[in-house]
Amino acid sequence: MKNIQDSPALLVLEDGTVFNGKAIGAIGTTTGEIVFNTGMTGYQEIFTDPSYFGQILVMATSHIGNYGVHKEETESEGIKLSGLITKKFSDVHSRIGSLGDAQDYLEKDKLVGICDIDTRKLVRHIRSCGAMNAIISSENLSVAHLKEEVKHIPSMQGLELSSKVTAKEAYEIGSALADTRVALLDLGVKKSIVRCLIERGCVVKVFPLSSSFAEIMSWNPDGVMVSNGPGDPSVMTQTIALTKELINSGIPCFGICLGHQIIALSQGLKTKKMFNGHRGINHPVKNLISGKSEITSQNHGFV
Repeated sequence: MKNIQDSPALLVLEDGTVFNGKAIGAIGTTTGEIVFNTGMTGYQEIFTDPSYFGQILVMATSHIGNYGVHKEETESEGIKLSGLITKKFSDVHSRIGSLGDAQDYLEKDKLVGICDIDTRKLVRHIRSCGAMNAIISSENLSVAHLKEEVKHIPSMQGLELSSKVTAKEAYEIGSALADTRVALLDLGVKKSIVRCLIERGCVVKVFPLSSSFAEIMSWNPDGVMVSNGPGDPSVMTQTIALTKELINSGIPCFGICLGHQIIALSQGLKTKKMFNGHRGINHPVKNLISGKSEITSQNHGFV
């Protein structure tokens, strides 16, 4: 059986920069906004994070796939990336409890990727030039054709993507005897956020993006969380209006990631697209009042 990494692949950026590499995952073509993650581990959680929907992800760490895949290390059902870029990709893995190798995992979800890329050079390019659209192809190796195709990819600015990853219907999770009832508006929530709420004594009801104020309040929640998710918050006018209505009702509201930005917009503040975003589990942040620094997990391209 032919190793897929024997197949050539191309990465073409919106500014015309071209990288040659080898195919990983499915053979095909994919497009999206190219961004990078600086985390050194947790690639399966990253691949399944709905906040990455519509994006081609560069993994800054050198080796991907060397500990296989595990059923409990997912943030949603299926891979949410549009494409994957890595320096070294391993279909050989060693880990107790692993269900299989990363190549089969990517191929099963039809994710197109490329390896043998100088990711250090690529990350520096994105850091200097900003996030931009890109195309990966292992089926069409015409640079001229791909340079033309990349011009027609929609900008992330102005895209509403939460409707692509929200729950199809409301569902409840956690003990009905829990002390606190949290209604969670799902803009692309990660499983770990729901798990953290349950571990803190909450029962959670997850509501789809299309839910109304009346539907949420009929459950009699003690508080509302507006979740993380992909896309541009400023175009989510219905969600902003719903959040404003929830806040005006007096119920405690909390937002994380995209949800935090939605709350800000509902209170008259503005958001803007960042130059290249912050993505990774190893971002230092200094408290200017106390002088202490903490290592934080971040994943956002708007602020």
